Amino acid sequence: MALANLLMDNNQDSVIAGGGAAALVALLAPGWTDAVREQAAAALRNLSFDNAQNRDSVRACGGVAALVGLLAPGSSAAVHKEAAAVLQNLCIGNVQYRDNVRECGGITALVALLAPGVSAGVQAQAAETLQSLCTDNAQNRNSVRDCGGIATLVGLLAPGRSAAVQGAAAGALRNLCYDNNQNRDSVRECGGVAALVVLLAPGSSAALHERAAWALRNLCAYNATNKDCVRWCGGIAPLVGLLAPGGPAAVHKQAAAALWAMSSDNTENKDSIRECGGVAALIGLLAPACPAAVHEQAAGALAMLTSENGQCLDAARACGAAAALQRVLACDSSAAAHEDAAEALRNLGHAQRGVKQEPH
Repeated sequence: MALANLLMDNNQDSVIAGGGAAALVALLAPGWTDAVREQAAAALRNLSFDNAQNRDSVRACGGVAALVGLLAPGSSAAVHKEAAAVLQNLCIGNVQYRDNVRECGGITALVALLAPGVSAGVQAQAAETLQSLCTDNAQNRNSVRDCGGIATLVGLLAPGRSAAVQGAAAGALRNLCYDNNQNRDSVRECGGVAALVVLLAPGSSAALHERAAWALRNLCAYNATNKDCVRWCGGIAPLVGLLAPGGPAAVHKQAAAALWAMSSDNTENKDSIRECGGVAALIGLLAPACPAAVHEQAAGALAMLTSENGQCLDAARACGAAAALQRVLACDSSAAAHEDAAEALRNLGHAQRGVKQEPH
């Protein structure tokens, strides 16, 4: 990877100024060996990492279409992986480039790289790239579904897959389900809810717990059937378990947000969360040592749980919710945490209140 190593931060400006992007894109063309194309793609990956100007240069040279071409059958696994990684870099922070990848046939090609028999490294990178493509892009979310990508991604969650593949698939499903009820239904119908619940088990890594909880959060938002399905699949107890003291803040945040989404307009889920010890666990996340982002989700979940549910109200009062919520109001710098804490306090005091919304 000598060519790629030349393009670390200190060399990038001179390479771009000398027309290096165009020369590298030219090396992606058919006719060059896989070894050359792999090195050229790796160099473009370094050029496009965290550098918007370099991404523009790669795209202006026809790099998107050339990289999508490398995803076709016939290229080596190493070429597939490097090309998908460059496309992921190009799509970060740029909706137009996400459209370009779709228009060049990139979504179909990436979904094909998720298939059985493809190496785990390529599958993981293809799923990560699809995750980026689906960020803030409704058309790409629909396109992945239309290409059969949802069922394939759910298949990658299965036991026996590497943690990297499972995590990448969960991340892609998370973004696919954001603000897209048809995709939420599709994931459920393909067995995705049950598969994600399995990833919440204690043996999974913290990163996998976070991604699985986040995906379940998005699956349950404004989808009554999915809220029930998570409960039927036994997902409430492990989500509550992820709230335990000492866990990573990122996991706490997503588990609390998932419980918030699940408890909206769902009395059975509220009761189940309470019975699993979720009320006390959420109050524990209001401790001063937890960050504001965790306070926000925990307070929001408590506000939802205590809305029109006397047993959850009683449990919250018995666990000292009022004092914990008042501490958030007094000490927290987050306006969102203040709003959610005030909402929960209004419930505890039986004050008049509006309709609590699901998490964003």
